[in-house]
Amino acid sequence: MRLTVGIGARPATGVDELDALVRESLPGPGDLAEVTTVSTVDERAAVAGELAARHGWDVVTFPARRLAEVRVPSPSARVAAALGTGSVAEAAALLATPGPAVLLSPKRASGGATVAVAAAAPPVTVVGIGADGFTGLTDAARAAVDSADVVLGGRRQLELVPGLRHRGTVWPSPLVPALPRLLAGVHGRAVCVLASGDPMHYGIGSTLVRLLGARNVRVLTHPSSVSLACARLGWAVDDVSVVSAVGRSVDALRRVLHDGRRVLVLSSGAGTPAEVWKILEDSGFADSEVTILESLGGPDERIHHDPGAAGPLTVVAVACRGAAGVPLVPGLDDSTYDSDGQLTKREIRAVTLARLGPRPGELLWDVGAGSGSIAIEWLRVHPSCRAVAVEQSAERAGRIAGNAARLGVPGLSVVVGAAPAALDGLDPSDATPDAVFVGGGFTAPGVFDRCWAALRPGGRLVVNAVTVESERLVAELHAAHGGELTRIAVNRAAPVGGFLGWRPMLPVTQWVVSR
Repeated sequence: MRLTVGIGARPATGVDELDALVRESLPGPGDLAEVTTVSTVDERAAVAGELAARHGWDVVTFPARRLAEVRVPSPSARVAAALGTGSVAEAAALLATPGPAVLLSPKRASGGATVAVAAAAPPVTVVGIGADGFTGLTDAARAAVDSADVVLGGRRQLELVPGLRHRGTVWPSPLVPALPRLLAGVHGRAVCVLASGDPMHYGIGSTLVRLLGARNVRVLTHPSSVSLACARLGWAVDDVSVVSAVGRSVDALRRVLHDGRRVLVLSSGAGTPAEVWKILEDSGFADSEVTILESLGGPDERIHHDPGAAGPLTVVAVACRGAAGVPLVPGLDDSTYDSDGQLTKREIRAVTLARLGPRPGELLWDVGAGSGSIAIEWLRVHPSCRAVAVEQSAERAGRIAGNAARLGVPGLSVVVGAAPAALDGLDPSDATPDAVFVGGGFTAPGVFDRCWAALRPGGRLVVNAVTVESERLVAELHAAHGGELTRIAVNRAAPVGGFLGWRPMLPVTQWVVSR
């Protein structure tokens, strides 16, 4: 296996420091001998040359604009501001590797340096296969399987193809972390991947495209279980909500429960139908019509209504009946949340979410999350939205997770700790938010600086200040960075003796600024 090392380094970084970081970053103890090339941005050619001379490696450098074109898992807004590219180490490692390339380990940082390691990988043909097995494949799909040197897939998919013998390799578990090295190990061979149904619908096809790029992945699709289920039920595919419980919490079903809606749940095993039944009962949808569709397209296909008799390969169809669905627009009733009082009230919450402006696929940091209402309602806007809730109280963090599951967004990432320190250990994919909301702890030293530095260019920061001290800091930062200041005062009607009067809530000073 030939490895390429990408490096990013400040000008003062010493070659010894960089050498040590490279050794730490290599996935295996014997991998140093496999390195052939070191790569970086043009401005860091000198230190790369010193490192390469020490080991006899080749050196390849690229202009920042070229590196900026490479899609990487963990871009940095700070690096982009300094060099004009969001990535140096990862982008350089991938770009200097001929053909399809994969990162073998996450980017590692130390002091003023970053290192990433890449290797060449083969182009891949992904074949969707159904319960009808090899006979149900098209001629092109059969030819792709027959001509492959290596066929990768789950045990069930591989067993559907006769005569694989030594060519078949079962996916390791967990799959995603092992995938880059697995692919690098079969570089130079014809590789076919077997996937269940449509590989691009909650399937391995999407993962491979993200890893290798679309032009290096050929997909030969098969009717998905969603299409087959809709065909059996007479439902329009474009009028159905789909929830996958495969590797995910089935609590996501709660978000799409609304009277009259049709939902398909992709099961993770025989127990999923019973979990769906319980969620329907808990959520006020016990009157829904539930159908279990098993082994769709196969010789043992079965359609029934008994969760206790469900097999492992099922789709659960729900025709929703109930009046308890939760609105998708921001500003849910305060009673929706389990809270100890640390909750952005619904009127302020609706305004705050409007200013944060969630868009599909965007990432929010909710700093000082309290009950998690801002992050939760951000996630409810669109299933592709992502959020990290940071809360220093472990008790409140547990409450946030419970609120998120109950409101159908179990994917909310909850970090226990005080900002800004709690933000330093985030997964690289969560390190560059599109929007930041600070509802608590804004006056703590370093909170604004850390959030502002992490925010992607063009991203939005919203701060709600209710104390004199936080208002003073907001005013100072507004003078330095601009943006908009708004004073929000809300009064709610409440009994005053035998009459109604207006009870004011604490006024909020809201600062909104784009980076």
